[in-house]
Amino acid sequence: METITAGTAQRRAPRTRSDALRNRERIVAAAREMFVEHGPEVPFDEIARRAGVGNATVYRHFADRTELMRHVVLSVLDHVLHLAERASTAADAPGADPFAELRRFVHAAADERIGALCPLLTAHLDKDHMELSAARGRLETALEGLMARARATRQLRADVAVGDLMVALSQLTRPLPGTACQGIDPFVHRHLQLFLDGLTEPARSTLPGTAVTLEALRCKRAHP
Repeated sequence: METITAGTAQRRAPRTRSDALRNRERIVAAAREMFVEHGPEVPFDEIARRAGVGNATVYRHFADRTELMRHVVLSVLDHVLHLAERASTAADAPGADPFAELRRFVHAAADERIGALCPLLTAHLDKDHMELSAARGRLETALEGLMARARATRQLRADVAVGDLMVALSQLTRPLPGTACQGIDPFVHRHLQLFLDGLTEPARSTLPGTAVTLEALRCKRAHP
């Protein structure tokens, strides 16, 4: 039998922590896929099976379904924020094309399936949760900067805002009734391209209403 010394325990601790982190990441990734494919009520044992872990491991990391949903949404927001910050940095480079970077961001963000995860936020999560609010705030700031750069080059029409962009992303990445999530990528990106063409200057029409902010979207959800 192996004698566990202090040195052995110290060597094992980092590996144990890294294994736990990998398991947590696998669970969140599997849950995201299954929420998109089957909705928020998918059984935990199915999530555990796809993640390659046991049910007990899922419950050890996430006390309940709401906590797991929140971490899934936060993970997606973090990925989209990274994409927005990367696009914003690229748009700042000498000779860069800010609108091209905006296009790249929108298409990359669509692959995160924001729209398919919207039901988690609207029906199951506290939208004012501190972590979720902070993540949305960082994303809004990054996108405002990217859109301002595109607007400064007179490529982006002046009467649109971050909320307009997020409405399109969320609606166009939400599966239509009676359709499956798999295999819709070509249609999503095709219609996103049509939407982006409508954002360019010179504007071909006058939009009704005013530019939509994320704050306005939150107010409308709170007071339908």
